[in-house]
Amino acid sequence: MSPRYIYLMTNKHNVESNTERKMIAALQVSLDGFTQGPNGEKDWVDSWADALALIPDVDTFVLGGRMYPDYGEYWKSIHDNPEHVTYQERIPSKSEIAYARLAAKTPHIVLSTTLKSVSWPTAQIVQDVAELRTVKGQPGKNMYVVGGATLVATLLNEGLIDELRLIVHPVVLGKGQGLFSGVNQRLSLELVEAKSTDSGRVIVTYRT
Repeated sequence: MSPRYIYLMTNKHNVESNTERKMIAALQVSLDGFTQGPNGEKDWVDSWADALALIPDVDTFVLGGRMYPDYGEYWKSIHDNPEHVTYQERIPSKSEIAYARLAAKTPHIVLSTTLKSVSWPTAQIVQDVAELRTVKGQPGKNMYVVGGATLVATLLNEGLIDELRLIVHPVVLGKGQGLFSGVNQRLSLELVEAKSTDSGRVIVTYRT
């Protein structure tokens, strides 16, 4: 039996029942709507752990195949060596260590048609959106869509994302990878909340 179907079956019987399970994307974006610069620059983001704090009661992480290899290596390095210097050339923060520990034990679904295997024991590959829709329809807690932008656009096009929670940074990149550049239809969003932070960022929540 394929590992992804083992995941679907075991997950169905082991998570808490919740008829209002949501798929929530929490992302860091520039003021002009880019998730990274034209050469992949992400140096304007202090910590990628911040987005998880915006989503309560998570039992599944979802990410795309392009993002997974770097994501996996980054958080595994923090999990295995929480007191050592990371790729960002500094000691991990408490929130990053907490994220790494949660990520290590939480099931991850990687949507990819090219990846053949994943290194994390809690990660599974699904090859099409229909399988992801099946998981979303099962009882459980919220599903955190980590990204990247291509995956988020795909899930928006499929009507699978229930909420967008954006950390908007006070920086204009001019060009790069646009969060919504892959969206192929008009979407009407409902503003749920907007609040500013001391750092000058604005956290905006939209319901689709």
